[in-house]
Amino acid sequence: MNKLNFKEISVHDSPKHSPGFLLWHISTAWRGYIEKTLKTINLTHPQFVILATLGWLTRQGDKVTQATVGKMARLDPNTVSQIIRGLEKKELILRKKSPDGRAKNPVLTHKGSDILKQSMPAVEKKDAEFFQNLTKDEIKSMVNIFQKLIKRAL
Repeated sequence: MNKLNFKEISVHDSPKHSPGFLLWHISTAWRGYIEKTLKTINLTHPQFVILATLGWLTRQGDKVTQATVGKMARLDPNTVSQIIRGLEKKELILRKKSPDGRAKNPVLTHKGSDILKQSMPAVEKKDAEFFQNLTKDEIKSMVNIFQKLIKRAL
């Protein structure tokens, strides 16, 4: 058996000191926590993300394209199309052809709005429970750090 000398290949003393590894663990735990709640509403996490994103983008009655939804959700166009197709089968989203005929404008149906009204508070409640050990200042700092990291990733 070949022993690895991690001091030669890693700047971290252990995985407990690796920001990326910790982010992986936190995001996996958080996502599992959220998915349990969404399962009771018959939504997958990606479906919720698309519904919530579409809800945010169209809350003022604006028309958006699938591409716009995908950019905000940070998902590739094929994935967005598949998720929207699934949401369409569940009658939560309707895709309307744009006036120029090239793009599709997804809109929430009444059923989709009702599901979003149910799922958004449920997810936000689970978020609050997941992060309950943090103070308001720590949460604010964490959100600021996340926003910085997102800008960097663009």
